[in-house]
Amino acid sequence: MDTEERTEIQKIWGLPQGSEVKIRGWIYTKSHVGGMLFINIRDSTGIVQAVFKEDVLGPKFQEILPVGRESSIILTGEVNVDERAPMGREIIVKDFEVVGGSRDYPVRPGMSVETLLDLRHLYLRGRKPSAVMKIRSEVLKALREWFDSNGYVETTAPTFVSSAVEGGATLFPVNYFGKEVYLTQSSQFYLEAMIFSLEKVYTIQPSFRAEKSRTRRHLCEYTHAEAEIAYADLNDIMDVCEKLVKYVCKVVVERCKNELEILNREFEPLKDTFPRITYDEALKICEEEGVNIEWGEDLSTEAERAICRHYGKPVFVYKFPKSTRAFYHMPDPENEDIVLSTDLIAPEDTGELIGGGQRISDYNLLKKRILEEIGTTEGYEWYLDLRRYGSVPHAGFGLGVERLVKWIAGLSHIRDAIPFPRTPARVYP
Repeated sequence: MDTEERTEIQKIWGLPQGSEVKIRGWIYTKSHVGGMLFINIRDSTGIVQAVFKEDVLGPKFQEILPVGRESSIILTGEVNVDERAPMGREIIVKDFEVVGGSRDYPVRPGMSVETLLDLRHLYLRGRKPSAVMKIRSEVLKALREWFDSNGYVETTAPTFVSSAVEGGATLFPVNYFGKEVYLTQSSQFYLEAMIFSLEKVYTIQPSFRAEKSRTRRHLCEYTHAEAEIAYADLNDIMDVCEKLVKYVCKVVVERCKNELEILNREFEPLKDTFPRITYDEALKICEEEGVNIEWGEDLSTEAERAICRHYGKPVFVYKFPKSTRAFYHMPDPENEDIVLSTDLIAPEDTGELIGGGQRISDYNLLKKRILEEIGTTEGYEWYLDLRRYGSVPHAGFGLGVERLVKWIAGLSHIRDAIPFPRTPARVYP
């Protein structure tokens, strides 16, 4: 199919009266008035009104009348400058070809959330879902840009793993040729292995958590941007995370003005320094806000909301109790009941955007913590080897891409931040 002659819809707005164009797209809406048919045609770049006139098309005009919504079409015509038309431009159609017909398109206004999720494969064609997917694309692009421009090496890690990173309760078991293995919760351990040759590494790939959480901020499969850095500590990681998040927010706002407008979203790039408070300080703020958390408990959803209400911006909470974190976090030298970990909590019910911290670099201490938490080192021998041969202080973090998209796009539910969400209640389509 000839693509050279195609005119993207977004380019039509700058063309003068009478410019000849060839458009490929899908029928978004249509209305019949007398001897004219007004059809909004969409492609990946925008929507334009196409005017089909009986006196221009002759007998062929009858062929367009029964063509349904979401039919694919190629048309040729001339640009007509008209203030009454959307964006002040429309296309007077001279010829057209229906590529693929569509009848009784099932997606309609007023449908329930569950029905639209069942029709997700079609619902994604809408303007708002398309805008969200473009924002998501720019978020992924910006993440890679920042990592690549700051000396990180992109790598990949296995999806099938033999041991837990974040606790056995949230593992998805898989029969792997007769042996039980799991879908990865995190690429962290494998990234740690890579820092001893590459020093600064990252990956962006799916992670899986068998959490039965039915909240607006949880998915069973999500996109995880993770990084590990040699010769780094807790403060270094917070510095890196702040720079990364600010960069992504800045460039996405710059590049996605149209998409944010479609979503009626006003999102300001982040300029202020992110506050950094200890877990103990966070508990005091929660108490002031009427949320009670016992020392040693992880921060609840309400606690995270209270902290963000207090500051009105992203906040680092660091130095969590050991009881709330996995075995690999470095204990605080001043208090062994506390670990050098951090969460970056974002506003607007985003919650924990990033989790990270300093890793244990000492072999004996790591072995001790594994035995305390898991009871055996089986399956972790290779991870211990990283501390046996040339260990260094190091730190890392993981960022939930869908939570970042949800926040920037102003979405009410995280399922809208990924093309095909997987939750405890949904694995279709």
